[in-house]
Amino acid sequence: MPEPSPEHDRVAREVVHSAYAVHTALGPGLLESVYERCLAHELGLRGLTVAAQVALPVAYKGVQMDAGFRIDLLVEKLIVVEVKAVETALPIHQAQLLTYLRLSGFQLGLLINFNVRLLKNGIHRLVASV
Repeated sequence: MPEPSPEHDRVAREVVHSAYAVHTALGPGLLESVYERCLAHELGLRGLTVAAQVALPVAYKGVQMDAGFRIDLLVEKLIVVEVKAVETALPIHQAQLLTYLRLSGFQLGLLINFNVRLLKNGIHRLVASV
């Protein structure tokens, strides 16, 4: 599996710095949708292109099907960001992000759980083979 490019790493750092800015301003305890919108706004302020709630179809036997999957944030058409506001990020949340990476063909994803006291404990970087 190839390592993410320097551009992937640069954008991922910006996402993490933006998440820290949002978490510092708002703290834990809000709805996931609030963190998602604020993070998208912060990334935009930093000059990054962000698409929210990107439809992710599933290919099955040659047919693209809308199965209701949505990427929370797609940053610079490089990084998939899955935003959570849960007591504890579970292995199923990481599996969800890995599935999104596999289905979308993107290589690098960040799972960010804002419902933690220290944000560093809520950030998980995942790399998928494409």
